[in-house]
Amino acid sequence: MFPFIRLFKDVFLASRQPRFSNLTETHVTHHICWPHDLDVFLELNNGRALTLYDLGRSAMAMRAGLVNVIRREGWGMTMAGSHVRFRRRIRGFERFEVRSRAVCWDDKFMYIEQSMWKRDGECASHVLYRAAMTDKDGIVKPPRILAALGLDVSSPVMPDWIKKWTEAEAMRPWPPMQDS
Repeated sequence: MFPFIRLFKDVFLASRQPRFSNLTETHVTHHICWPHDLDVFLELNNGRALTLYDLGRSAMAMRAGLVNVIRREGWGMTMAGSHVRFRRRIRGFERFEVRSRAVCWDDKFMYIEQSMWKRDGECASHVLYRAAMTDKDGIVKPPRILAALGLDVSSPVMPDWIKKWTEAEAMRPWPPMQDS
């Protein structure tokens, strides 16, 4: 089940924080790995980790002013791709934080990175998302999103590791698994 109470808590807390002055600022949310977050190995389930990343993005969107724009414009927010690394376990009742930030954007997508950090300072996981806003006509391009936010800014330079990921994604067959 989707953690709606956690979502409302995180978005409410984000709404009480200052709005971002820069879209690439980092938003931090704090979490506990509850028993319903665990897998059979008694660690944070990888699917639940992605759900908790959803909560961090929602709170980040609130601080960026994007939630109000989405409501006003009737847009949706979708993930068009992701790449995730898991490196350290998060165990039951362990406290951790999720850090979320927009890195850059291109002609169609915004690239968002998020990470989970344990209390000892170790990074447990990291994910890169290719995000898009949508309306009844399809993808809303980033310049239109920025204009709706009242911003006139250019994207930061796309880091090489993100550029290489987008190039690899462009080579990936769609629909998948058609070689047999």
